[in-house]
Amino acid sequence: MTSADAPPITVEYLPGRLLDVHRPPGGPAGPPGGADAAGPWPVVLLWHGKGPDERRELAPLARETARHGVLVLVPDWRSDAPDGGRDHLLASLRHARRHAADHGGDPGLGLVLAGWSVAGREAIAVATHPGTPDDLRPTAAVGIASSYARPSITTGEAPLLALADRPSPVPLFLVHGTRDDLVPADLSRALDTALLTPAAEFLQPDSDHAGVVLAEFDPAAGRCVATTAPHAVLAGRATAALLARAAGRR
Repeated sequence: MTSADAPPITVEYLPGRLLDVHRPPGGPAGPPGGADAAGPWPVVLLWHGKGPDERRELAPLARETARHGVLVLVPDWRSDAPDGGRDHLLASLRHARRHAADHGGDPGLGLVLAGWSVAGREAIAVATHPGTPDDLRPTAAVGIASSYARPSITTGEAPLLALADRPSPVPLFLVHGTRDDLVPADLSRALDTALLTPAAEFLQPDSDHAGVVLAEFDPAAGRCVATTAPHAVLAGRATAALLARAAGRR
C-alpha cells in the first residue's frame, strides 16, 4: 500500500456477505493533477478463487488496478455453498450494477467481470451466456489463470465448448502465468484457440498461479498473501494494467 492508497470500504452485498470497495487513490477529491481522480470511474468486479470468503487474497491486485483510475469491487463468495456459490456470484454482479455509483463508479463507462482461478471460468461463462440479462451483462470479461473445459456453476455451460460454437458478445481478455503448475497455461491457450472471435488480449507473464495476482501462497497461513517477489510484481502489475484496459483505461 502506498501513502496515497486508502483502506477499502467494506459493505454487504447480501446479508452476511461482504464486498470490499477499492477506490482510486486520493479519495473523493483525488490527488493533485488527477483529472479522473474524483470519478466517475469504470468498474471492475473481481471474483476470488475456490477458497471460501477469500476476498483479501485479491487485495494487492485490486489496489494496483484502482491506481489506474478504476473502481474495483471484490466480494467474498463460498464455493462450498449448496449451489456451489452461484447465488453469491450473481448477487455480487447485481450489486455492482446497482451500487457502484454509491462509491463513484459508473458501469456505463465500463463494467469488467473478472475472475481468478476457478472464478475465471465463471466470469467468462456469465459474460458470454445468451441467458445473461442485458442489464447485468458486463462490457468485457477477464479470465485469470483458469480452465474452461468444465461446466460453469453459474450457467451450466463449459465456456470452451460454448465459445467454439458462437462468438462472444463482449470482448474477452485472458491472463495466465507460464510457470503455473496448479492450473497449466495450456488450459487458457485452449480457450484462446477455440474462440470464434480472438481474445482482445492474452497475457502470458513469466510467473505462477498466485504471481499473476500479485501474491504468493503462504503455507503457514494456508492462503495467498501479498508478495514483493520480482516475478509477481511484474506479472501482477501487468494483470492490473490489462484489467484497466479492459475497462477502457488506456
